[in-house]
Amino acid sequence: MNKKVVVFGGGTGISYVLRGLKDFPVDITAIISVSDNGRSTGRLRDEFHIPAVGDIRQVITNLSSTSSEIRDLMNYRFDTSSDLNGHALGNLFLVADIKRTGSLCTAIRHLSELLDVRHKVYPISEDNLTIIAETINGDIIEGEEEITANNDIKTNLYYKEEPHITKEAIKAVEEADLIILSVGSIYTSLLPNIIGKDMKKAIKRSNAKIMYICNAMTQPGETDGFNVSDHLKVLNKYLVRPIDVVIASNTKISQEMLDKYHRKEEKDKVNIDHDELKKLKVKLIEGDLIELDERGTLKHNSILLASLIFSYMMRNDHVFRN
Repeated sequence: MNKKVVVFGGGTGISYVLRGLKDFPVDITAIISVSDNGRSTGRLRDEFHIPAVGDIRQVITNLSSTSSEIRDLMNYRFDTSSDLNGHALGNLFLVADIKRTGSLCTAIRHLSELLDVRHKVYPISEDNLTIIAETINGDIIEGEEEITANNDIKTNLYYKEEPHITKEAIKAVEEADLIILSVGSIYTSLLPNIIGKDMKKAIKRSNAKIMYICNAMTQPGETDGFNVSDHLKVLNKYLVRPIDVVIASNTKISQEMLDKYHRKEEKDKVNIDHDELKKLKVKLIEGDLIELDERGTLKHNSILLASLIFSYMMRNDHVFRN
């Protein structure tokens, strides 16, 4: 029987994890945050009063086993002078099915069937959620897009209203063999999935090990100056139990590329601080994981990342047996 892996995330980060992991003999459940309020997703939320669908569409297309042409079609964004401008076709599909069926979970299931997705995708909630952050200066920032744009250090994150966590997400966590906190923004992709009271309880009840895939670069206003251990400390602050294992890249990045990221995006390399990680009693798995994508952007290699995840589960198979 395949091991059950739950992957939390949002944005593009989780897609790089799922793209490689889907081809390994594991049963994946992707649980996606729905508080994004930017671009096409934000406009659709405002118009139809629904949860965010953009990250969900990305995850479904990356898990899809259908042709690349069909996946590209779902990701196609209209370029026009009308109200359709900027909307992805897959986003519109999900919105139409939500309005038709009254359920985001049902819409996700229908799109997954259409795109031949063999794993499960669930939203963290079907509520139209608003995320709020407090900054080190005492400011209150409301909305994911606004939080991302604000470069002040964040000290706390919570929902405007307590979310109703989907029963499917809770069941998946309770039955999981491994819980993965995916690479991506801590405050807008990861924490929105784990700060709800019911999800905290589900994680506490679960026997699964918790794995974090650490970002390769810092995020302005979120993780400035952070090493790997600093990421763990923030996540552990919100988790009901500490992270068991962390995957981090030890790729040597050229100074030219580092200078480019610092100059254009105010991002710096996340270093592995071995001594601090030992103090946290977390298992470290490191590897040469970073590569340049077709746009010349630093990204995790999906296959190498998935290989490390699967190897960890196989080496520790006795831990996952009931």
